[in-house]
Amino acid sequence: MFTLLGFLAMGYHPGLEDDGVYLSAVKADLDPALYPYDSDFFRLQLQATIFDRWMALFVRVTRIPVAWAELLWQFLSLYVILWSALRIAQKLFSERRSPPAGIALLAAMFTLPVAGTALNLADQHLHPRTMATALILLAIDRILQNKWAFPVFLLLLALLVHPIMAVFGISFCCFLAVALNDRFYVGLRSHLSRILNSSNSLAAAPPLAWIFEPPTPTWRRALGTRTYYFLYQWTGYEWLGALAPLLLFWLLLRYALKRRDGLLARFALALLLYGTFQQLVAMVLLAPSALIRITPLQPMRYLHLVYLFLALIAGCLLGRHILGRRIGPWVLFLIALNGGMFLSQRLIFPSSKHLEFPGRESANPWLEAFTWIRGNTPKDAYFALDPNYLALPGEDYHSFRALAERSQLADAIKDTAVVTQVPQLGPVWAKQVDAQAGWERFQFADFAQLRTQFGVGWLLVSNPPPARLTCIWHNDRLSVCQIEDASLGHSF
Repeated sequence: MFTLLGFLAMGYHPGLEDDGVYLSAVKADLDPALYPYDSDFFRLQLQATIFDRWMALFVRVTRIPVAWAELLWQFLSLYVILWSALRIAQKLFSERRSPPAGIALLAAMFTLPVAGTALNLADQHLHPRTMATALILLAIDRILQNKWAFPVFLLLLALLVHPIMAVFGISFCCFLAVALNDRFYVGLRSHLSRILNSSNSLAAAPPLAWIFEPPTPTWRRALGTRTYYFLYQWTGYEWLGALAPLLLFWLLLRYALKRRDGLLARFALALLLYGTFQQLVAMVLLAPSALIRITPLQPMRYLHLVYLFLALIAGCLLGRHILGRRIGPWVLFLIALNGGMFLSQRLIFPSSKHLEFPGRESANPWLEAFTWIRGNTPKDAYFALDPNYLALPGEDYHSFRALAERSQLADAIKDTAVVTQVPQLGPVWAKQVDAQAGWERFQFADFAQLRTQFGVGWLLVSNPPPARLTCIWHNDRLSVCQIEDASLGHSF
């Protein structure tokens, strides 16, 4: 029930943002004829994960269409996250009313932004990060049962699905193992008052001596568009969002010790140690310019797991102390949570249906154009469109590659993030984006130059289109056109 409520509140938008990379890769694995141009903008980044190959294999074996397969795994991943969180909460809180309140809050907060990391707890489309999170929580549940063999397998599997998030999961599990160790915990508890009240109790992380190749100018240019990568450029409230959880875990630890909730105290201690250590590591790694190549790994993403447990434990405490057993407060609680998150998502994506289920027609002119292109142009068609199209009004950050299933010249938004992860794409990206600069003023000669320089033969332009283009489809907002050779008078 809570999975369904959370899913309905967060919405479903396949092809959105990061899914432009992941969904394109899955479709390319299923149909190698797709994306004959510039496929490196999604293929290279996915070399470190089995996500796309796993999804392609699942589709081939089950014969479930990829759109429905992605929806199935999105819902299943959210369900496993809540199921695992419920089992964890049941071990940490003895009252029957606390765990349901915890997962109710967690489910409603799926789209909660995580400080300055540009992450949500879960995405509005299938993301390997969501699948990895489900595996990590399963492992944590087993560790709390003092069973160690299966968690190792689950964490290794998470590492194959999303390496960066799995590393943070492994890190937390290590601190949890330490907190669950009786000898360590008893010794720490005997000195707890001194440790909790000392301002000098945080040890500095050892410096790293990694040597990186000098970053290229195009890579630095792409990196500069991602301000959230740079911790020391975060705003005051973003720093507050990063550091406040440490105080909250400290308060939770004291609360649990006062109530003699042994396992909750150990879990709070693990969270405090994990958060402190990872924060120090991030501050060390992101400070010197010599380690700038580390920046795209985003060490502050450790906050994802922190915020997840903040939501879960906060909900459990609400269930323990406020909601009680009365129906009225629970109804108000669920309506306020899910209704508020639903309204926020409608404000973020106002031009798209809240639930973009497979086969459901969209009134969004961009999605309408993508659908027409997918069904009416050759698979080897090579498109150019506004390099900033993702951020244009009404587009709502839907990926052309993933939804139109056609090759395109590099864009200036999503492909930029890919370049930060795959520096060798920098020169190609910069050349293509620079060639499209001033797109809103392009005329036939400019489009012809793209054809000459890159071999582009198809365009997605605003309606009405510039003169002399051969346009074969349009709606109120957009036109699909081909570039004609002025000297020969025909389309390429």
